[in-house]
Amino acid sequence: MYPDPKRIRNNRLTIRLDDYEHELIQALANYTGEQPSTLLRQMALMQAEETLCLSHPSSLSTKAA
Repeated sequence: MYPDPKRIRNNRLTIRLDDYEHELIQALANYTGEQPSTLLRQMALMQAEETLCLSHPSSLSTKAA
């Protein structure tokens, strides 16, 4: 049993890439040593946090000025 069952990654999203996009992600995955899906997950979450200003709360005051 997990302490928080909502933390289990059961939700799946699908993206479609053309050959060039796929080669770019694969090259980055090869460079970093990560699996492409792990890399894309990390990148998507970082972008979502940045877009929602969750990763830098102090940026709210700078944007308002």
